[in-house]
Amino acid sequence: MHLVVLGFNHKTAPVKVRECYSFSEDQVKHGLRHLNNYDDILECVILSTCNRTEIYAVVDEAADALTTLEQFLARLSDAAYKVDEYLFYYVEEACIRHLFRVASSLDSLVVGEGQILSQVKKAYSVARDVGTTGTILNTLFNRAIAVGKRVRTKTKIAYNAVSVSYAAVELAKQILGDLSKSNVLILGAGEMSELTARHLVGNGVQTVFVSNRNHNRATKLATQFHGIAIPFEDFLMCAVEADIVITSTGAPHYIIRTLDVAHLMTKRNGRSIIFIDIAVPRDVEPEVQAIAGVQLFNIDSLEAVVNSNVRGRVQEAKAAEAIIEDELVDLLVKFRYLAYRPMLSRLTAKAERIRLRALKLAFNKLPDISDEERRVMDNMSKLLVNKLLRDPIVNINEAAGTEKEEYYLDAVRTLFKLDEIGEVDKRDKKTCHRYARQ
Repeated sequence: MHLVVLGFNHKTAPVKVRECYSFSEDQVKHGLRHLNNYDDILECVILSTCNRTEIYAVVDEAADALTTLEQFLARLSDAAYKVDEYLFYYVEEACIRHLFRVASSLDSLVVGEGQILSQVKKAYSVARDVGTTGTILNTLFNRAIAVGKRVRTKTKIAYNAVSVSYAAVELAKQILGDLSKSNVLILGAGEMSELTARHLVGNGVQTVFVSNRNHNRATKLATQFHGIAIPFEDFLMCAVEADIVITSTGAPHYIIRTLDVAHLMTKRNGRSIIFIDIAVPRDVEPEVQAIAGVQLFNIDSLEAVVNSNVRGRVQEAKAAEAIIEDELVDLLVKFRYLAYRPMLSRLTAKAERIRLRALKLAFNKLPDISDEERRVMDNMSKLLVNKLLRDPIVNINEAAGTEKEEYYLDAVRTLFKLDEIGEVDKRDKKTCHRYARQ
């Protein structure tokens, strides 16, 4: 079996593509529940955020599974976009390194941002609950989460942490300068909106308006920052007084259309307005930017702002990369022995059954011995079995990951007649990860 990841992110695909393949939790669950339609995919986790969609999988053969994974991705979405040119496909060691970098936020639009680690945790939790993870992905994702935590603890990569929401505020400052006289309308009341409001208040904005389809959530968020909650159906009227509109809803379609904004601008007496759309899928119709007095920025527009904020993190990123390489080597060693665990388990189980049968026969022939004598015989028989199995087990472990691997698997299976106990998985020979292959 092989470990692979297929996907695209903000580096390889524009927002118009990413938004078509940004999946809700329900969509992810639906796709995972139909995983049994794909014989090549043995385990699977889907990570889908505003900046990336990635399918981590355990497959029989990496080369053959590429087409299957592409089909799986296409069926998750109804989008007409061809995404082949945007996809990356990493196998084995490269796959592990990629996930470690993702969990550590080294692959994020904003290096050091904290949201991605919780998103990795959530993606893994969803797949585990659906039942599409096994030993390999459980091991991989638990280690990736630990690596992400270690990087944030051992380096200063998250100090003065920035995020897409922070970058949105920085962009507004670049355009308007001092924000203390600005009114801001935030559409959406989720985590991204909360972070945005926090940065805005920290930069002294005059008034924060918050609007959300769930008015209670809008009220709760607005109260945190001494802002004003606006009914969702009235947000365009409120936008007449706003200098900046930041959108971060989960709507599947545009909520701000060109005609709406054209009508809005007739009421603003020539005052310009900035729309910063950090939602995926986008909230603001792209044609809005053609209207006089309107500046529209989407999540891709934030990349320049982000780049200027992460230059100071280069050294910390290097320290994080070193941690990732250490953890990668350690995990590779752990994976080397996964191939032998089922077979070694059967070997030791068979030896234990033989030991217990022999011990029972001995006790039956010596009914008058004391409990202490029984304990001594039990311990001696255990010691004898351990001594006999020690050399075979050591040699098997030393062969893991080498060209002798298959030879030892077959030899031990045959010499100890492990095929005869009725517990053999026909795919045992495929359970080793061969990390040298790319």
